[in-house]
Amino acid sequence: MSIVVTGATGQLGRLVVDALLADPSVPAGSVAAVVRNKEKAADLADRGVELRIADYSRPETLAGAFAAGDRVLLISGSEVGQRVPQHAAVIDAAKAAGVAQLAYTGVLGGPDADFDLAAEHKETEALILASGLPYTFLRNGWYSENYTANLAPVLAHGAVVANAGEGRIASATRADYAAAAAAVLAGPAEEHLGRAYELSGDEAWSLAEYAAEIGARSGREIAYTNVPAEAHLEILTGAGVPEFFAAILVDVDRAIERGALAVRTGDLARLIGRPTTPIGTTVAEALAATA
Repeated sequence: MSIVVTGATGQLGRLVVDALLADPSVPAGSVAAVVRNKEKAADLADRGVELRIADYSRPETLAGAFAAGDRVLLISGSEVGQRVPQHAAVIDAAKAAGVAQLAYTGVLGGPDADFDLAAEHKETEALILASGLPYTFLRNGWYSENYTANLAPVLAHGAVVANAGEGRIASATRADYAAAAAAVLAGPAEEHLGRAYELSGDEAWSLAEYAAEIGARSGREIAYTNVPAEAHLEILTGAGVPEFFAAILVDVDRAIERGALAVRTGDLARLIGRPTTPIGTTVAEALAATA
């Protein structure tokens, strides 16, 4: 039996592997990484991780990705609009292999999430349920890095621009979500099978508070500028964001204004055994990286 992480060279996947290897109860040789590019994963192999070469978009390559009894983490694909067939191929391969657990990184709210970005996640959860596989749903909330990775334009223009109104965001870091996934994969399976975890940060913050945090830590004047959805769409596309993705971001902001990403259940902190990372800490780290 192996613990198998798909998409293991992605931003979240690498952190999950790191968390597993840091767990003294998990031998490195029991961790397998499903990757498209062997060279890109050479550092994982050097740490004792087994590499299994496969591609979500090439179902024939997935036949050898899993084995009976494996505990598998399906990290959602990054190609919006292509994820359902990609995920379906992984689910089919996992079922054919007879895996013992399929954990999936979905979205906060699961079937009740009412924004466009959630649609493929909801379809994937339905496919997993229909497959009959033993499952765990890890419904991740917003990543703090979704904001802090884009500090350069905020600092350049002195403004956080969005159409989220006064909505609040209970974000956490990728490392927090990765630690939760590792805990589910390495812990007693009977505690997690058939469970859906709603994962989010301990504290919810507004974009006005986020702007103030950046200002306080950078020593600059940073404002939050709330704009109509149509204006935000024009700003994003004018900055080079593809129109289909800009529309998704605008729709997410509408969801934030409705409170969809402010949900706090405590599931994430309970799984990782510590408080989630405050947004201020993530802002400070991002500012240090831009210095």
